[in-house]
Amino acid sequence: MAKTTTKKNDKKEVRFEKSLRDATNKLRGSVESLEYKHIVLSLIFLKFISDTFEKRKHELIETG
Repeated sequence: MAKTTTKKNDKKEVRFEKSLRDATNKLRGSVESLEYKHIVLSLIFLKFISDTFEKRKHELIETG
């Protein structure tokens, strides 16, 4: 089923995207955008490792 949007929803999405972009710029601070990718990729990697650890921990608890 195709997603239909109204002008009101489009405006909400634009405002949300702008606020999200503004928040990331504040968090980034004075770090250059080329360097910022290393920070983001590191955070994504840490999230992946954390999720994998939690999954394995629950598997071990269930079997042990």
